[in-house]
Amino acid sequence: MNDQAAALRKRVAAVKHGSNQRTEAKTLAVISGKGGVGKSNFSLNFSLSLQEKGYRVLLFDMDIGMGNIDVLMGIASTYTIVDMLENKWPIQRVIKQGPKGLSYIAGGSGITSLFEWKQNDLHYLIDQFNSVSQDYDYLIFDMGAGMTEGVIAFLKAMDDMVLITTPEPTSITDCYAALKFLHLYGVNASFKMVVNKSLSTKEGVNTYERFNQAAKQFLKCSIELLGTIAEDRCVSHSVNSQVPFILQYPKGSASQGIKNIVNQYATSSSTRNHSVGFVAKLKKLFLER
Repeated sequence: MNDQAAALRKRVAAVKHGSNQRTEAKTLAVISGKGGVGKSNFSLNFSLSLQEKGYRVLLFDMDIGMGNIDVLMGIASTYTIVDMLENKWPIQRVIKQGPKGLSYIAGGSGITSLFEWKQNDLHYLIDQFNSVSQDYDYLIFDMGAGMTEGVIAFLKAMDDMVLITTPEPTSITDCYAALKFLHLYGVNASFKMVVNKSLSTKEGVNTYERFNQAAKQFLKCSIELLGTIAEDRCVSHSVNSQVPFILQYPKGSASQGIKNIVNQYATSSSTRNHSVGFVAKLKKLFLER
């Protein structure tokens, strides 16, 4: 209840700040270097935890062709973000409600990327983002594996990016390669790391410290540790039952890890000023190039 009150106070304060100071949702992209590290499960349970704290969240499944956010919730989605673009529907038509009232948009198939479309299609997509950007506190994008020119431009508009890795050497190597690629192409979002499937907090922290040291030494950038999530059998059980683990096993170690991460993120996060926000960046990156 206190968390929900804090979220409400933040929204009221934003309104009182003045009619010329329109607020826009904070944007966060979740990426990983390889599959199987729990990226989509993190995105879903992180979003649900933010929702439980009283924040308004819209979760996008951007893993086009291989999206599984709706599967993790046990929901058969009728329409996807691809349908919205192909039919020129308003985005509100494809926003669905998941557990606890979480708003989400399912991924789709039939195209390789949302961001390789013609200019008028991109203009429509950005207009749809604009139509919901002030209805939510957070827009969370569960990204796919592909790194096309359009995807990179999209990621440049993000406020924050969360890198998901596990302590396994192959996962760390692939995550570093993804960070290096983004850094070389000028993605300057605030990078944060979550170490998933850790056998202990110490293992997770050590994994982060080695990664961050390499990033500082070779890429001249620093990564913030958002938190660690323990290896937890409850996660696989929840996947099989198609119920998010933070709802099915709220006292499990993985759920506690998610809640700690959300507490840290929400405390340090704030809604963006509309004039320098997500939509303005997208227009500059896609429509003025």
